[in-house]
Amino acid sequence: MSRLLRRDNRIADASVMANLERSSLFFASSSLLIIAGLFTAFNYSEQALSIINDFHFLTPTTQTEWELKVIVLVVIFVYAFFTFTWSVRQYNFCSVLVGSAPLATERGVEESERELYAMHMAKVCSLAANQFNYGLRAYYFAMAFSAWFLGPYFCMAACFMVVAVLYRREFRSKTFKTLSRGLVIKSHAS
Repeated sequence: MSRLLRRDNRIADASVMANLERSSLFFASSSLLIIAGLFTAFNYSEQALSIINDFHFLTPTTQTEWELKVIVLVVIFVYAFFTFTWSVRQYNFCSVLVGSAPLATERGVEESERELYAMHMAKVCSLAANQFNYGLRAYYFAMAFSAWFLGPYFCMAACFMVVAVLYRREFRSKTFKTLSRGLVIKSHAS
């Protein structure tokens, strides 16, 4: 964001913001489609149970259990939907901040004001990214929770696997190590 304030042409910056917002919009709309599918599964619970109970390796499920599992999944995806839409809103706020940021050639703006503005833009963008990550985690845990349809042990194993995968990706991955080094590339003035 500090570099953004040093250039007058911000087309690339606006494009980045639009891409980030588009990702959140995709998952928000996907959440709505999944919720619609889950309501359909809830309405056709008798037919679904007759199919599932034919599989001998699955634990027999009552209609009440089936409906509870579907409702829990609906709740998870409703949470994901609201999280992704909040991320979209925050990216919108950040886009407004990018659009209204003082130009590099603008006079009367102190360097300390520019840095404070850059910190505020970066904070809003970071908050939006965090909300996006929370929504993705909801998807991960919804996938793990879906294993409950196979049985409680499958659900526990899937939850353990999701926690392990998330831990590895968010705290032990090469990407995390690269980002956490805090590399600052100094610009070379021509």
